[in-house]
Amino acid sequence: MHQGNPRDSATFDAIVIGSGAAGLAAALNLPEDWRVALVSKGPADAGSTAWAQGGMSAALDTGDSVDAHVRDTLDAGAGLGRPDVIRAIAGEAPEIARWLSELGVPFTRDADNHYHLTQEGGHRHRRVLHVADSTGRAIHDALRQAADARSGIHWLTDRIAVDLITARRQRIAGPNRCLGAYVLNRATGHVETLASPRVLLATGGANKVYLYSSNPDGNTGDGIAMAWRVGCRVANLEFMQFHPTCLFHPEARSFLISEAVRGEGGHLLLPDGERFMPRFHPQAELAPRDIVARAIDHEMKRLGLEHVWLDISHESAERVRSLFPTIHAKLDSLGIDMTRDPIPVVPAAHYTCGGILTDLHGCTDLPGLYAAGETAHTGLHGANRMASNSLLECLVMGRAAARHMCETPLPAVDADLRPWDESRVTDSDEEIVVRHNWLELRRFMWDYVGIVRSRKRLDRALARARLLRSEIQSYYADFRVTDDLLELRNLAEVAELVIRCAQARRESRGLHYNLDFPNPEPEALARDTVLLPPNWPGRSQAPEWASFPRDASPAKPCA
Repeated sequence: MHQGNPRDSATFDAIVIGSGAAGLAAALNLPEDWRVALVSKGPADAGSTAWAQGGMSAALDTGDSVDAHVRDTLDAGAGLGRPDVIRAIAGEAPEIARWLSELGVPFTRDADNHYHLTQEGGHRHRRVLHVADSTGRAIHDALRQAADARSGIHWLTDRIAVDLITARRQRIAGPNRCLGAYVLNRATGHVETLASPRVLLATGGANKVYLYSSNPDGNTGDGIAMAWRVGCRVANLEFMQFHPTCLFHPEARSFLISEAVRGEGGHLLLPDGERFMPRFHPQAELAPRDIVARAIDHEMKRLGLEHVWLDISHESAERVRSLFPTIHAKLDSLGIDMTRDPIPVVPAAHYTCGGILTDLHGCTDLPGLYAAGETAHTGLHGANRMASNSLLECLVMGRAAARHMCETPLPAVDADLRPWDESRVTDSDEEIVVRHNWLELRRFMWDYVGIVRSRKRLDRALARARLLRSEIQSYYADFRVTDDLLELRNLAEVAELVIRCAQARRESRGLHYNLDFPNPEPEALARDTVLLPPNWPGRSQAPEWASFPRDASPAKPCA
C-alpha cells in the first residue's frame, strides 16, 4: 500500500473519495501512470462493501437471461427503474464476474466447478454469485490487493472529506467545474487541500440518518451532501430501503442476517410459530424487501413485538453451516445456534436507493465531478433495490466513470488553490451538543420518516430538521471542524433532502409508504422526484422540487 502524506496540498490526476467497491473499481481502471488519490474515511477496508454477505447478481444460469434480470429488477423497483440503465448494468454482469475471478475472488462453485448461484428476494431465478456468506469481504480484499500493487494509487486513510473545491468558490473565471476537495486528516486534525480536475464520489449511502441501521458508522451521506452544496441535483431520496432481517441483540445491533437465509429456505415466524409472509405476498419470504420489511413492521405493531423470528432450523445443520459460516459463527458467539434455534430479527435502515443524479458514465451536473455506487442515483433501483444488485452497480459504474475520465480531456488544476481557512474559529468546548443533536436527528427520522409515513409526520420532521440544521450551521461556523461535526452536518443536510423528497411523492410506491396516499398513482410511474439546489439556474422561478420524465437525460455532461 502506498500511503500518501500531503502536508498542505497535493495535486493528482484523479481523486477517488471512498474505498469500497465503486471507488476501488474506478481506481483500478484508470491509467497506471496516473497519480490517483484514494481517500478513505477510516482504514483501507472501511465502508459497506466488506459487510455485504449475500452476493452479486448476474444472469449466468442456462435458464436465466438478461431480459429476465431486467424484468425482475423493474418489478422489484415497482416499475420506477429506468429500463435502459437496468439493461446496461445487468448486461455487463458476466464481464464483471470474469474480471473479479481474474482478480482472484474465490466465488463458491458447485460439484461441476460452475458458479454456485443462490436466490434472494425479488429474483425469480438463481442468479446470485457468492463467496459463502462473505462475498463483500472477498471482493473488497481482491480489489484492495490489486490496488496495493499499483504504484500510482496513493492511499489517504483516516481522512473525511469536508467539501468539494470548485472554480466558482475559488473565484476563478470561466465555467464552473470541480477542482478537488478539502479533507480532514483525522489523525492530525489538519484540513488538507487535494487538487485534481477529476473527482469521484464513492462515499456510500446515508443510512446512519436513522436510529437503527445495518450499515457501518461511516455511512453518513457525505457525498450526497457535498454534491448538493456545489449545485448538483439529487433524486428519489424518499426511497430508503429497510432490510427486513437485522439481528435483534444488544451486543450486535448492526449485524445483518443475509437475504440468502430466506433464499435457502428460511421462514419468518411469529412467537406462536405462525409463518406470516404468505398472508402478504405470493412469493412469501422471497417477496421484495419493501414488502417483507413492511409486513414485519405491521406484525410487530399489531402484536406489540420487539422482533419476529427467522427460522432455518428445518434445513440440515451441515447445509446451514456450509452456506452461512460467517453468520453461524457470529450467532454462535452470542449463544444462538441457527441450526436449532430461530433468530430474532427486526427491520433496519439498509440502503439509499436515491442519491446524486448521474448518467451511465457517472457524470453529475458539475463538470469534473463523478459519482458511483450507493451515493449516486442512476435509475437502476427504482422504488426499491432488488437484492444483490448493489455490488454489481458499484463495479459497473466505478469502471464506467474511470473510462469516461480517461476519454474526456480536462484542463489541469493549478496546485495553488486557496487553502482551508481556520483563522476565525476556535476549538469547541461543547462536544456534548454534537452528540445530543446526532441522537435527536436519528431518532426523529426513525419515528417520522421510517417504514410508514404520513403528511403530519413528515411536516413535523421537516420543522425539526430545519431547526437542527440552523443550530449545526452556527456551530460549524464558529468552531474548528471535527469528524463528528462534519458527519452530523452532512446527515442533517441529507435528512432534510429525504424529507422533502418524501413530501413531494404523493403516492405509495415501493419503499415509500404514506398513510395519507396509500395507493400508487399511475401518472407517477414515469417520473422521478428531483430536488433542485438553491443555486440551480432559474431556481427562483422553479418549485423546490420537480418530477422529471425518466426518459430525459439524467444529468448534464461532465465536461
